[in-house]
Amino acid sequence: MPRPIIHLVPHTHWDREWYLPLGGFRARLVVALDALLTQLDGDPRISSFLLDGQTVLLDDYLAVRPERREAVARLVAAGRLQIGPWYVLADEQIPAGESLLRNLVIGGSAARRLGGSAAVLYSPDAFGHPACLPLLGLEFGSEGAVVWRGVGPEATGGRDLFWWQAPDGRRILTYHFPPDGYEIGSNLLVPAERLAQAWRTVAAQLLPRAATRHVALFVGADHHAAPPNLGDLAGALAAVAPECDFRFSRLDEFLRAAAAEARGLAVLAGEQRSSYGYTWNLQGVHGTRAPLKRRNSAIELLLVRVAEPLAVLAEGDSAAAVLRQSWREIVACQFHDAIGGCVHDSVAQAMGVRFDDAEAAAREVVRTALDQLAGHDPDLARERGADGSRLLVWNPAARPRGGVVLAEVTFFRRDILVGPPGERRPRAGEGARPFVLRTVGADGRVAEIAPQILAVERALERLDAPHHYPDQDEVDRVRVALPLPETLPGLGSRVFEVREGSGEPLEPFAAAEGRLLWNGRLQFGLDAVGTGVLRIPAVAKPFVGLFGLESEADIGDTYSFCPRPRDRVRRARAGRPRVTAAGPLVAGLEWAVTMRCGRDDGDREGRVAATIRVEVIGDSPGLACRISLDNQARDHRLRLRFPTGLAGRAVLAGTAFGVVERPPAGKPSGYPAETPVRTAPAHRFVAAARDDRGLALFAPGFFEYEWTPKGDLLVTVLRCIGELSRGDLRTRPGHAGWPTPTPAAQCLGADTLELGLAPVSASDLAAPERLERMWEDLFAPPVTRWIREYRGSDTLPAVAGLTLEGEGLVLSTFKPAEDGRGAILRCYSVRGEAVGGRVRCARRLGKASLVRADESLVQELVIVDGHVVNVVAAGRGMLSVRLE
Repeated sequence: MPRPIIHLVPHTHWDREWYLPLGGFRARLVVALDALLTQLDGDPRISSFLLDGQTVLLDDYLAVRPERREAVARLVAAGRLQIGPWYVLADEQIPAGESLLRNLVIGGSAARRLGGSAAVLYSPDAFGHPACLPLLGLEFGSEGAVVWRGVGPEATGGRDLFWWQAPDGRRILTYHFPPDGYEIGSNLLVPAERLAQAWRTVAAQLLPRAATRHVALFVGADHHAAPPNLGDLAGALAAVAPECDFRFSRLDEFLRAAAAEARGLAVLAGEQRSSYGYTWNLQGVHGTRAPLKRRNSAIELLLVRVAEPLAVLAEGDSAAAVLRQSWREIVACQFHDAIGGCVHDSVAQAMGVRFDDAEAAAREVVRTALDQLAGHDPDLARERGADGSRLLVWNPAARPRGGVVLAEVTFFRRDILVGPPGERRPRAGEGARPFVLRTVGADGRVAEIAPQILAVERALERLDAPHHYPDQDEVDRVRVALPLPETLPGLGSRVFEVREGSGEPLEPFAAAEGRLLWNGRLQFGLDAVGTGVLRIPAVAKPFVGLFGLESEADIGDTYSFCPRPRDRVRRARAGRPRVTAAGPLVAGLEWAVTMRCGRDDGDREGRVAATIRVEVIGDSPGLACRISLDNQARDHRLRLRFPTGLAGRAVLAGTAFGVVERPPAGKPSGYPAETPVRTAPAHRFVAAARDDRGLALFAPGFFEYEWTPKGDLLVTVLRCIGELSRGDLRTRPGHAGWPTPTPAAQCLGADTLELGLAPVSASDLAAPERLERMWEDLFAPPVTRWIREYRGSDTLPAVAGLTLEGEGLVLSTFKPAEDGRGAILRCYSVRGEAVGGRVRCARRLGKASLVRADESLVQELVIVDGHVVNVVAAGRGMLSVRLE
């Protein structure tokens, strides 16, 4: 039997903000790192210390101790302080795929500035892992990965190492923590007379599962400073266990040594979300503080699909820099406890502030970039007066699109004077009036469009210019729908001029009357009990009972759902619907629902009210849905039910950089340590179908759902709970965190969520790019910019952009390159086989390169006719192309 080599990996797991806000943990971090730097300098026996796989901790430390930067950099460069590759240890299932990738970009950049990044994808405490995680590691040059939750011994054969296969077929060597996780070595930090027994206990976990003679022993725990006598540990263990060799090692050193000897390891593929009976999964976090998660998804979408592509088209170095800072603020909110919602209320409030800042910065980039595409000069408009009004329409999809566009336009009513009025007198205007939109097509022909008026309301509008004070006005804000006279090219735009007057009647696309709305593809209405009925002309059996709002008691905590025994589900009562838009371009219905559920601030039932608005836009195959909530109930879970009748079918769910098929949720039993959840995480959509009959539900980003054996889809709207952790739950006995009141996690008050609903077929699920396009049409529609006081080009500029072609290829982002050299187009394949495609760029290309996700060069690409680049994506793989 070969002599075991025990690799001691000293570390600390540092939750940046959790049951205390950032300031409290940062104060402790400074003390711990002050001592650690002194200790590493004074004790060469400690060859390395792992700083939890994230670089944000050194940002926090050096913000307080800037004078220690040189000492930190020296230890990092020498390999004695291991940092990165992450910026923060994120929850890996809630953030979008691009967020996980940007996390690694920011973390790697910060680590390199200090001397180097650890080449191991370290994930010691995430609540499960998506299928794309090994792909991300490989795209960033990781030599291995480390995980704990989400993986059970039944999958690994009980060994401490396995190969994790990425969706594209590549593999990464992965170390799996023992049941005691990253804290196992802290059991050895005992007085000398107890060390032998402590080692026997630890060895009983580690040695039987070792796949090679190399065994990792992590020494550290949550927020633990390095013990003063850490350097003595290897020698002390050698004295009590002479049959083993003990040495301090870097994490990458251990994995390289183990890889050289590893044979016959299990190969795991796909997502890893089940470690029941081994360690807690804590999947209940997916529904906790749902409004905060929805806010995160909305800003991710704004950054990835709107702000970054516009920053490329506007060619603004300052815009790219601003967006990189926005990403830092968003990623900092995605720490696994923070975005999971299992944090002190003050942490959630701080996240809200970061979200506000990131969103405001992104919207400013969008505003100025759209002005540039429209040829508008705000300063000139202020100094020389306006030439009228313009509406810019820009397509954020990398494919041509037409159809109906929604926009908001404003009409001046009066000045709002700011400051002492003096001699100034406010102007007055007429407000909203009939108008048409005029544009010149690609063939030079003039088109005039009379939009459908959807709503008119009084509002305030502020006009900004770089070299002037803002101009504040009272306006009539008008929500309109207009048909595009011709398709917009991918990432292309068109400008419309505003003229007073009325146009020709619009061609009807959609209509609503009474309790029904319809277009040529579907009909939706409300039944007698106030739930939705969806009929599709070619499908005989309708979908009934849709949008049923229901509540059940939740006496759990921020980590785990726990129902109340013998509780009954409460269902909302619906009022009469009203038509909000009768056509011809947009048809809409709206109805109110109310229910008594949960509890109020005492022992009586609380109250939930909601308004549900459903619209069909043009000849769209789906419904756009907006649910406005007022939750005044505590300790309950609020969900929307969508019965499909597709009993026993699997669903296809969107995930980071791909899709996953999942069976119906069964009834859990036999897991005394933690009850398996019936819910699951999803991004963008969940769909099920049998032959030509199927239903897909869409959301802007992340959401939690349950798919039942009888074919009902339930979407979590809110989980309302008031404790960070409870130790008395039937679904998870024992505390998962430090007990702390979290009244804000009851999610009281107003909130809004957007969804989409569309009929689909089994052929749509077999070609998931169709679902991705449906999602894109719902949540990445053409972007509009209304310029009420326009001054600029006398022509109506049209800007062509970029097109991604290839069945099975899905656009992920089009962004400024991190080093400023051109732009990065990233896409992924949802097909199982290799997919060929091409990128067509309206601007002439000087250079094109295939790069990894970390933007390092793979190979130069051939440019055809100055504008086209041919590409090939591996089956279910990721593809990044640099365009200059």
